[in-house]
Amino acid sequence: MSHLAIVASEPGTIIVVEDDPHIADLIELYLRRDGHRVVQAPTGEAGLEAAARERPRLVILDIGLPGQLDGLEVCRRLRSTSNVPILMLTARDDEIDRVLGLELGADDYVTKPFSPRELAARVKAILRRADGPPPARPAVLTAGKVEVDTGRREARIGSRPVSLATREFDLLQFLAENAGLVLSRQQLLDGVWGQGWYGDERTVDVHVRQLRKKLGEALSLTTVWGVGYRLE
Repeated sequence: MSHLAIVASEPGTIIVVEDDPHIADLIELYLRRDGHRVVQAPTGEAGLEAAARERPRLVILDIGLPGQLDGLEVCRRLRSTSNVPILMLTARDDEIDRVLGLELGADDYVTKPFSPRELAARVKAILRRADGPPPARPAVLTAGKVEVDTGRREARIGSRPVSLATREFDLLQFLAENAGLVLSRQQLLDGVWGQGWYGDERTVDVHVRQLRKKLGEALSLTTVWGVGYRLE
């Protein structure tokens, strides 16, 4: 598969990888109201082909897909070649599915049954964060030995860029902007995911774990037990 890129056109194409045609049609109806072009894909294989062909701004991906490629595997393959934002859908109650999706690089998740208005609002929020306004703050911040280039939305250790998912970079940037402060999980949720975001605080821990995994000892991020995290 060729490398993908986000095309910052408005409103842009969104791929909906969902095997239930009624759910897919409902999602498409609400996204089209916001001006998006929608491409449906009923299987993981079709979703990957559509992503390579359409170069979408966002992918909505059901975890419980039929066939050889479930949503988690599709997410893994997408994230290995692309920084396109991914919103996952899950009908499962098991928390492990949501955690795995986030660890694989998904930007957010919605649990079925869901409100299509809430989903459309999540899409707007993800795209707003992914596009971002021109930064009014310093272009390059420091997070330990990691450089956080807010203009390029790039993290570097020395001169080596480190690939981060959209939400991982947002969290790193927020920590760098508040270096030295102890930030609670709720403060991180409000600052990175937004005050209207619905989800549990474990989401923060998953993304912190991913940052530590990717950035290693270069990231001087301390866990303050019972409170949250502090970037030294």
